[in-house]
Amino acid sequence: MTASFVLDDVSLPDGTSGQSILIENTVIAAIGMASDMPADVPRHHAQGALLSPGFTDAHIHLDKAMILGSCPICEGTLAEAVRLTAAAKRAFTEDDVYARGAAVLEMAVRAGTQRMRSFVEVDPRAGLRSFKALKRLKTDWADLVELQLCVFIQEGLTQDMDTLPLVEEALASGGDLIGGCPYTDADPVAHVGLVFDLAETYGVDVDFHADFDLDPEGSILPEIIAQTVKRGWQGRVVIGHATKFAGFTPERRADLAQQMAEAGIGLVVLPATDSFLNGDKGHPLRPRGLAPALDIAGHGTSVALATNNVQNPFTPFGDASLLRMGNYYANIDQLASDADMQTVFGMITDSPARMIRLDAPAPAVGAPADFVLIDAPSYAGAIRSAARVTGVVRGGVLRLWEPRAPLIRGQ
Repeated sequence: MTASFVLDDVSLPDGTSGQSILIENTVIAAIGMASDMPADVPRHHAQGALLSPGFTDAHIHLDKAMILGSCPICEGTLAEAVRLTAAAKRAFTEDDVYARGAAVLEMAVRAGTQRMRSFVEVDPRAGLRSFKALKRLKTDWADLVELQLCVFIQEGLTQDMDTLPLVEEALASGGDLIGGCPYTDADPVAHVGLVFDLAETYGVDVDFHADFDLDPEGSILPEIIAQTVKRGWQGRVVIGHATKFAGFTPERRADLAQQMAEAGIGLVVLPATDSFLNGDKGHPLRPRGLAPALDIAGHGTSVALATNNVQNPFTPFGDASLLRMGNYYANIDQLASDADMQTVFGMITDSPARMIRLDAPAPAVGAPADFVLIDAPSYAGAIRSAARVTGVVRGGVLRLWEPRAPLIRGQ
């Protein structure tokens, strides 16, 4: 049984302010006036912070985060990032991956993330070292974040079939789902089929990195959609990147988005990586380089925003903050209205949680006490300002408490 406590002066999403929340036995026991709460439990003043669900990061690579020290970037291209990381991971040790992954998990938890899907590369270069490290992280950080492990084939499969038994071993020993990367395979269509074969054999979901360029030709999405329907895997497939959407005509974009929606395929847009790696850096009119998430969502597709990489050759920036990622996406996609900001907020909360099939009930009386407090007047305002997370409650325990510090003025 966890200790009871009260959070006073909390703002609710409906605009109600000055509310108190009683946490008792790992659930939200009451929401109401401060005078109605028990007087004999610890109390914490939230300074009007906004109650919010914890965030869900549906696409991150913990195994290859924080490696810039061993991967000097010269070109800033996707091909270079794949090449540098492939070389670096040969030297990864289980303890090294664990330490770097833990550093990113701490960043994410402090920034309000409570659910996460991490890819972990398994092949003859990495072996199972990274996978074993992330299995340890999943256990050791379970009190703070629910971590899914996607066994990931980054460098192709048909030209490197020695990868297959390692992937199968990982899936048989705790991998939650299978991930593929058709654009690095000599035979992208066969790659998709082999990944779905593994999904069927082990009864797991599928998550592809796909269509990661701005050439509107040669999309693998029709094949993934067809295989999803053929295999009966509707609602169990997610696609990351899909930046070709930015190069499609409006008609082609709408058609594929609607097909994805009908097949129950989710899309995760990765603003930091996609905008960094795409486009001709020498051209004065650089394209933004990412799929237009809001437009695609308007056609019925489930769309999320996620971190992807943190301080490595794919993305030499990052702090695992999804509020910052939402703010960055809204800026480069030139969004403005409160309604749009509200939709973006859903792309880091409700949509990704549904997409990766993790339970994330909204904070309410009787719900699990898993939520965050944000220094913002509204969810739209939180996106506009990349607001700071001031409190984290997980498992009925106050895990982080950083209310706004006073500003010292005068002399």
